[in-house]
Amino acid sequence: MALGLSHGGTTIYTSRSRSSEVWVGTKEGIVVIERVSGASGWRVTRRLLEDKHISAIVTDAESGLTFAGAFHGSLQVTADDGKTWETRDHGLTEHDVYSLAAVRQDGATRLYLGTEPAHIFCSDDLGRSWRELPRLRSVPSVPQWKFPVPPHIAHTKHISFDPHDPQTVYACIEVGALLRSRDGGETWEQIEGVYEDVHRLALHPQDSNRLYVVTGRGLYVSSDGGATFEQWVARPSPIAGYPDGLVIHPRNPQLMFLGAADAGPGTWMKTHYAGAKISRSHDGGKTWEMLQNGLPERMQASIEALCLEDWGESTSLFAATTAGDVYASDDAGEHWSRIISGLAPISKGGHYQALAVA
Repeated sequence: MALGLSHGGTTIYTSRSRSSEVWVGTKEGIVVIERVSGASGWRVTRRLLEDKHISAIVTDAESGLTFAGAFHGSLQVTADDGKTWETRDHGLTEHDVYSLAAVRQDGATRLYLGTEPAHIFCSDDLGRSWRELPRLRSVPSVPQWKFPVPPHIAHTKHISFDPHDPQTVYACIEVGALLRSRDGGETWEQIEGVYEDVHRLALHPQDSNRLYVVTGRGLYVSSDGGATFEQWVARPSPIAGYPDGLVIHPRNPQLMFLGAADAGPGTWMKTHYAGAKISRSHDGGKTWEMLQNGLPERMQASIEALCLEDWGESTSLFAATTAGDVYASDDAGEHWSRIISGLAPISKGGHYQALAVA
């Protein structure tokens, strides 16, 4: 099984055995890396869509299709393991893709696609046609949606689903709001109680009422379906001054990992330093430990993509940075190694520009 490692795509994988191939979404397309047979290293084997800045990678197991969203590059689809691609964007009125997600419902795959400006589109025919879900923009906060960096336009940064009800969809608007739909995106409600710079939402795999919301000011947790929240990680924090990536183990939800920078991108233009790190919790997010054992204590670059693979015997993690490095662990974060370096930046939008080192 090939994993996708991208900013706005799939982050949790379950496999029968440890995967040997990862598709990394970079500023210069998808870079396919593979384990070296009989050795502990990795190598680059292919480069795909090199004219696209890849934002999100999703593979549909039923059809075998892989979908790649691109910043200012619409949606690309391959049915032959990346040998050929086609653009599938009929019905899209926005083509700056930030997030992509797939869910099984009624025996079929439904795709959701989030853009800048902040809209959501859905497809029930594997991307051949799309329709907008316009009531996303009917919530009261829409006039305040605004991104700090020019052109100051908010985007749909992350899309997730209730693991027990595919009709319940969550959308994270950066910067704007946390939204929920209980009818597959036809209508939306705004969830209050979290900071409006919403990065992503993860749900407890067994308890749909437990929500983990990562924001620009830390981690918020709800045990009552979003009626109330507690802030478990607050900024400033040595663990997560500016958190983004969050992955929860699908069989052991007490185990989770958080990728974060020391401070927000507003400081990066001056310092050219993110201070990124990965932390782990063994108690469902109440307490955290910063991981090293092969990871730098703090990275100059930002961690812009993080994914977890539960392969039965153990847990693998992959993290990719704006410096073009990929780090991996095959023992649930105990030990890490930099498996690939020198790639084009793995970056949400223009984050890599603020962290470029002359």
